[in-house]
Amino acid sequence: MKASNLLYYKNWVVVGNVSTEGKYAFKIVNALKSAGFNVIGINPKEVLGKGVDESLKKALTQVHVLDLCTNPALGIEMVKIAHEFHIDKVLIQPGAESKEILDFCNNNGIDAVCGCALVELSKRNQKDDKLNN
Repeated sequence: MKASNLLYYKNWVVVGNVSTEGKYAFKIVNALKSAGFNVIGINPKEVLGKGVDESLKKALTQVHVLDLCTNPALGIEMVKIAHEFHIDKVLIQPGAESKEILDFCNNNGIDAVCGCALVELSKRNQKDDKLNN
């Protein structure tokens, strides 16, 4: 699967520093929302070790794509949680990848793609602009 193919899915969860302006996870959440996607932003440091609360559990059952924008040590734990909720598509941002994450995905039927959501959204917007002109 290509990273661009993930844009066919509307329900995303972005994992990273989603509350600090200027961080990539924050930018990705806002770009996806602006493009009409349903997006949940999760700071893994607020979830790991504390468990997933009921409202988040309910939201995760609707997610199609997990976008990892965090360090690999936290990322593998979030991929494992996502797997529990049958999320089977993961976009791994540059710097968030690891052999452990890729192996876990490969061994558990998860489509893992290394790429950048911001780049893919930009390409899609450029393509749409060309079609509209």
